[in-house]
Amino acid sequence: MHIRKILNIGVLAHVDAGKTSLTERLLFETGVLDRPGSVDEGSTQTDTGAIERRRGITIRTAVASFTLGDLQVNLVDTPGHADFVAEVERALGVLDGAVLVVSAVEGVQPHTRVLMRTLRKLRLPTLIFVNKIDRAGAREAELLADLRRRLSPQCVPLNTVHGAGGRGAVTRPLPAEAAGEAAEVLAEHDDGLLELLVEGGRPDARRVRAALARQCAAGLAHPVLYGSAITGQGVPDLLDAIAGLLPAVTRPADEGRTGEPVRAGVFAVERSPSGEKTAYLRVRAGVLRTRRRLSFHRADGSAYEARLTALSVAGDPRRGHGLAGDVVRARGVPEIRVGDHVGAPPPGGSHFTPPSLETVARPRVPGEEARLHAALLALAEQDPLIGTRTLAGGETSVLLYGEVQKEVIAETLAVEYGVEAEFEPSRPILFERPSGTGEALAEIQRHGPNDFMATVGLRVEPAPHGSGVGYRLEVDLGSLPHAFHRAIEESVRLALAAGPRGRPVTDVVVTLTRAGYSSPVTVAADFRGRVPLVLMEALRRAGTTVYEPCHRFEAEVPLETFGPVTAALAAHGGELDGALRRAGAWVLTGEIPAAAVHLFVRRLPGLSHGEGVWWSEPSGDRPTR
Repeated sequence: MHIRKILNIGVLAHVDAGKTSLTERLLFETGVLDRPGSVDEGSTQTDTGAIERRRGITIRTAVASFTLGDLQVNLVDTPGHADFVAEVERALGVLDGAVLVVSAVEGVQPHTRVLMRTLRKLRLPTLIFVNKIDRAGAREAELLADLRRRLSPQCVPLNTVHGAGGRGAVTRPLPAEAAGEAAEVLAEHDDGLLELLVEGGRPDARRVRAALARQCAAGLAHPVLYGSAITGQGVPDLLDAIAGLLPAVTRPADEGRTGEPVRAGVFAVERSPSGEKTAYLRVRAGVLRTRRRLSFHRADGSAYEARLTALSVAGDPRRGHGLAGDVVRARGVPEIRVGDHVGAPPPGGSHFTPPSLETVARPRVPGEEARLHAALLALAEQDPLIGTRTLAGGETSVLLYGEVQKEVIAETLAVEYGVEAEFEPSRPILFERPSGTGEALAEIQRHGPNDFMATVGLRVEPAPHGSGVGYRLEVDLGSLPHAFHRAIEESVRLALAAGPRGRPVTDVVVTLTRAGYSSPVTVAADFRGRVPLVLMEALRRAGTTVYEPCHRFEAEVPLETFGPVTAALAAHGGELDGALRRAGAWVLTGEIPAAAVHLFVRRLPGLSHGEGVWWSEPSGDRPTR
């Protein structure tokens, strides 16, 4: 069958809801696998890393493909643990739709709600698969009410369960009267259905299905399917919904000959034992080919040109070019990173959030500092979940989302790079901004000793929040050789990354006010040595304020726990700016230091009798207290 349509979907879930098992079942049901793999046995198709198999959790995004008639589905199995939420957010940028997996036993978990909140915000078409209907404690009607209350009121069931909670649980088609119930849900966003219902009419199943398809594609309604990834019950219904309700990319009639400029985004990078990088790209327009010069753009505004030397298309490895909708694996670009774009990036920008914690890594075996540093740089280059920076003393700082991530990094270093590392306790990522304006000048001495044969004058000034580091010249560009100008600017940026107290300085403009040299004695090293000293003096005169990153939060807690929860929030530095009583619970909103989020979230279940739900996202910063 000739492929006419491409659909890229993600499988998202709270940890242990069974999404990797569902991925295996989908690949089995569509003939890709001879038998579904097992998370417990470590035989899954998508969790390929030894650490993923050993821990039984998904850490990196994986891609597998299957076909349904003339539709090719690229299935992206994403991490479910909260520490790897950046992986989830990164994957969303390449998806046409999503399958959100919920356990029929455990029900809606806090992280399930965080995921659904993001999916609804992005209006990403989403199917909900209620897994584990064959497990003791599985629920149907009660869980549907929970889905509508906690995830979205526009949840529409497409099948039903007989014998839920037992090994013989099976799924069955809904009775005819279910079309009327679905129509009542869909009428909120369909004036024609609403008018028909008000007039006492009965919509037929075909009309209701068409309305559901439209609203699902718009991210307004969410079809619900019950089933079991282990027994396969409900999976054919899910495959029908994937093919019939999620919007696919249709192949152009002149496939491969489009004149559109190439647009594609890098969403994952792997590195082979030899060090060669393989990048995963989602093609959005044009034709992506090897051996053609491409312009790659980064979020920081920089760009570079390169040629792909090898390319394979997910689901069709024999085809040597990527078309709109394709996911491709490409090699030949050493500098390629996650987040790079060929051509213009998609509207909406990146959705993944910066880490807010950091730790210092040290090798257990003295003398392996260089190996550890190189290994961490290699990890950070291929995975934005891992960030690094070099501290003033030469140690390596690792940027984190959470403690589980730290454990995984340590295990990865030991298994894949042969370096055992120890980490300091995690701490918040603090940074500084200039409080005012300051200037400093150091000149070549005409008489007496000179540590550096270079004259440097610098002025530092505050810049708008979020603007980063700016660099300007008040000297004539031709007053210095180009190599000296480059040495000055590079030294300014390196010195600001460490800051006067080992913390980066940001939202600052540095202006070169004076510069001089003595030919032929002065070399670039003189400027590299003098610039940090002058810059630190200018910052001292300007003064700096230390800031900590903060999160906006929303917490839903039972009425009787208001006092203990708000007291604990205050103890962790949180500030409450809203409290709304709704449906037997308090909805609290406010701001909390990023470093306190993990501590408070660990306490919330005990404070709220296990009923508390928490959402938070990076949202600015505030001076440390």
